[in-house]
This record gives sequence, structure tokens and C-alpha cells, in this order.
Amino acid sequence: MKKAKHKFETEAIRTQIERSQFLEHSNPIYMTSSFVFEDAEDMRASFAEEKDRNVYSRYSNPNGSEFIDKVCKMEGAEAGFAFASGMAAVFSTFAALLESGDHVLSARNIFGSTHSLFTQFFPKWQIGHTYFKIDDLEHIEALITPKTKMIYAESPTNPGVDIVDLERLGSVAKKNGLLLVIDNCFASPYLQQPIQFGADLVIHSGTKLMDGQGRVLAGITVGKADLIDTIYRFARITGPALSPFNAWVLSKSLETLAVRVDRHCENALGVAKFLESHSSVNWVKYPFLKSHPQYELAKKQMKAGGSVVAFEIKGGISAGRSFFDAIKLLSLSANLGDSRSIITHPASTTHSKLSEEERLATGITDGMVRISVGLEHVDDIIEDIAQALEVLD
Repeated sequence: MKKAKHKFETEAIRTQIERSQFLEHSNPIYMTSSFVFEDAEDMRASFAEEKDRNVYSRYSNPNGSEFIDKVCKMEGAEAGFAFASGMAAVFSTFAALLESGDHVLSARNIFGSTHSLFTQFFPKWQIGHTYFKIDDLEHIEALITPKTKMIYAESPTNPGVDIVDLERLGSVAKKNGLLLVIDNCFASPYLQQPIQFGADLVIHSGTKLMDGQGRVLAGITVGKADLIDTIYRFARITGPALSPFNAWVLSKSLETLAVRVDRHCENALGVAKFLESHSSVNWVKYPFLKSHPQYELAKKQMKAGGSVVAFEIKGGISAGRSFFDAIKLLSLSANLGDSRSIITHPASTTHSKLSEEERLATGITDGMVRISVGLEHVDDIIEDIAQALEVLD
């Protein structure tokens, strides 16, 4: 495991690749598809992996290496590989490590596209899955079969910001010789490090809080070196690698991750408290809100509650449509972790491919709203939400 030499914020800023002969202060972008060799032997040895050097940017690139190194230090991971999107990281991690006949034990509360992998594509390769309830981990071991290879979960979950007991999952995985893979996207490595609780691999969509400004698509998987080597060799062949430019953007973005996420969390808690007291709202869920069902668990696992607030509007779909149409400041979009506050209706957007029964099984009602609280002044965010809620009175 990579041990950070300094505090989180310092490592995010001072971890970098070696400077070139120009001794630049800010690392340059290495926009090259390939690299040259000194002679025939150098080329042979490099392709034979007898040398640790860049050969082709689909395999590795200095910008990608810097981004990976930073995330590994943040998460306490041994190694990692960066991908062109969060879902590329999710799929490649599964595809590299699972074989025909394997079984995955997954939390039911997962991103819609990940659910589609389990239900639409993996059956073609005879990879099975069983969903477990995140609030009923006492019975999770009864779901393990001789073919089970991996436990998978998100925490906090998308979009309901439920919290999964990572330490409990880590204990179950270790006891039964299973891999534990955690999607840590909603928390970011600043708020939570799943490896500390027993995770073997941690996945992020770099598109979200890591970038923080809605500019690039990216994903990354970090964790144990032997597992990452298997993932790397799959990705080296199949080609879902992160571009040098996007890696450079993300590496710079990580320098401000801590200060940005602090403000996200402060604003989100303020928005959650406002919504909790509003007459047009049935319920509010935010990990660091005392009314959250897993509040104590969230406090144990996370430094703060994150940027996402989920709540339900009274009146169902028709009321929700009126509410969304009345929004003026917040962006109607399906992204999250942006400097700009974003409001989403999961039932008709991010989780629209799920059936009504599937949505309700994960707590996604017709009236659920997900807000990714941004970095605007919290008073302005609340004012826009308040005026939109007035149309429901």
C-alpha cells in the first residue's frame, strides 16, 4: 500500500511526474500516441516489459501515471489504472476479473448502467448475480454460493445516498475469500477510503467530484497490485484508456479536491436542513443529517456527508414536473459533483431504463429528486429551490 508522506491536501498538490529538462512548475500535457526508443534492444526490452517505461499511450502515459499516482496515495492503494469514463472502469474491472460461471453478490442500490450490465450483458457470458439489501447484512452470507467471486457495492448509493457498512462487507469478503469492490464516487477519496475497511479495489467516476467542473469524462480503479495488473492487461488489449489531456485536467483538479468538497458538504447540509423543514417535502436523505437511517454509520465511515441530497416532493410526477419547470438557477442535468448545482429526476433520467418495480426496490419513487449541491452561495441555492417549491403550495 502506498503510504503518503504528507497530509492529503499536500499530496494532492505535490505529487507529480519528474520535470523535464525545462524544469516546468506546472506539469505539461504529453499529447503523444507513442514514444521512441534509443535502439533495437531498447525497443525489444520495452515491449517485453523488462523496462518500466512508456511505450504507447493506450498502455501508459506520463499524465495518466501522475493522475493514477495521486489517487493511489489518496486511497491508500498499491496501484491503479485510469479509464475513459466511470462506466469503462466499472465494466473493465468486472470483465478482467470475472470468468464464465462466476457469480457476483451486489448491493441492489447501484447506478442504473451497472444494473444493466448485470441484467442485460453478463448473462450472455454466464456471469450471474444476486442482489442483497444494504440494510440486511446479517443475512448476506446466506446468498454466497460456491461460484461467488466478488462483492460489489456503492456507498453512498446513487441516487438515494444510502450508506453501506463497508467494514461489515470487508469482514464477510475476507472470511469467505471473496473480492470486495467498492464504488467510492459519491464520497471521493477525501471523505472516505474503502480500503481501510477491507476493500480490495475502489472505483471512481473521475467525471464527478474529481473533475468538479463538468469538463471531462474519466474513470479509475485502484487497489491491490496483482488485481490491477490483471485489469491493466485487459485494458491494454481492449483500449478504454484515459486520454492524456483528460488525465492532465484531472491531475490539476485533484489539487483543489479537498477545499471544493469541504464547501460542497457545507452547502449540501444547509440545503438538506432547509428541505427537511419544508411542508411540500415528504422526506429528505443526506448522510450527515441526523434523520438519515444510517447517520451513525456515515459518521463512522465518512469525514463529511458529500455533495448529494435526495428528497421526495409531495404530489408525484405532476408536482415534480411543475417543480422542475420552476427552477431558475440550478441546472437540469444528469451529472453530479459539479461546481454548479444540478437537479435531477432519477425516475425519468439516470434510472429510467429500470422498471417501476426495480426503481421502487431501491427507493426511487416518482417524486424523488436528486440535487448535486454545488459551490454557489448556499443562500442562492436555497432561494431557487424555495421559489420552485412555492408552485406546489
